[in-house]
Amino acid sequence: MSSIAIATDAWHVNLRERRDRLVANPRFRRWAAAFPFTRPIARRRTRALFDLCAGFVYSQVLQACVELRLFDILAEGPQTPDALGTRLDIPLDRMQRLLLAATSLKLLSHRRGGRFGLGSLGAAMVGNTAVTAMVLHHRHLYTDLNDPVTLLRGSADATGLSRYWAYSGNADAAGLDDYQVAEYTALMAASQSLVADEVLAAYRIGRHRCLLDVGGGDGSFLQAVAGRAPNLKLMLFDLPPVAEQARARLEAAGFAGRSTVAGGDFLTDPLPKGADIVSLVRVIHDHDNPAVLDILRAARRALPPGGTLLLAEPMAGTPGAEPIGDAYFGFYLMAMGRGRARTQAELIALLHAAGFDNVRRMPTHTPLLVCVLVAKASQDAPKL
Repeated sequence: MSSIAIATDAWHVNLRERRDRLVANPRFRRWAAAFPFTRPIARRRTRALFDLCAGFVYSQVLQACVELRLFDILAEGPQTPDALGTRLDIPLDRMQRLLLAATSLKLLSHRRGGRFGLGSLGAAMVGNTAVTAMVLHHRHLYTDLNDPVTLLRGSADATGLSRYWAYSGNADAAGLDDYQVAEYTALMAASQSLVADEVLAAYRIGRHRCLLDVGGGDGSFLQAVAGRAPNLKLMLFDLPPVAEQARARLEAAGFAGRSTVAGGDFLTDPLPKGADIVSLVRVIHDHDNPAVLDILRAARRALPPGGTLLLAEPMAGTPGAEPIGDAYFGFYLMAMGRGRARTQAELIALLHAAGFDNVRRMPTHTPLLVCVLVAKASQDAPKL
């Protein structure tokens, strides 16, 4: 680094430190709130800080609306608080509180005659099974975050999320039964259509001969792929009870003749060979680095040299979605017991270490939801 760059960096650091000292001074905050030119900035920052304090309450307003199916009801047309209270068995004054709270969050909106209808965000929830399922399952996360300091210190008992994602930290994951995998498999299936649309719009998968979807759940992603790539052979690998659900889904969809489903644990069992592309859709962020390397190396061993790996993940450091990766997924996966969202650079480094090169990022419509990396299996044998 040049002396000019070092001096510039030091100047920026000094400027930020002076700013922080000013903002931390109560007298300066009072002055900034009163001075006409700084007042709008002070108000925005006060609002942002209060939103952080009140965020849990906001999320519970959304939770109540979802549990009451309020968005579906108002999709039929605007209604009065009295009619809604009677229909939902909620006292009028409390119904009004919920409606006003949801309106302030743009979930609902005021309509003529004292009625309430859908707001811009509430309208987006109608028929949105993916977000609805995620909101409903968040009760586990909220319970786990009730004492965040205990969670951070690692002194908490088994968390609700670690029980929900039954394979997390389970040395005998392949031995899980249908009941233990049913709830989380249903959640992943509910949101898989959104992810599949993003992935398939970003990468033309029909150019390949055979796809192996590792950790493919109940086959929702493969079913979406099959509809867009009619000549592609399909393979899926997941825990035995999950794989059986995938087999049933693919058979019911009429894809039994072009699909092969295998059950096992991708952390310990070899992956089936024969595919020229392997997909890992929302799998890697669930695991810590040693397990990630094991998974990627297993994928490399399953591919021929020059074969393709498609990795679809929510990534940390995504511009405009930084809180999603570092705050939401950071604490969600900590409560789950393992894994973390990674930056593109971190994922590329892991891919290189596992025997992949020529890594490319494929643009997606909604990078907040999922980002896509495509890599090639190197000509050399994968490192052990």
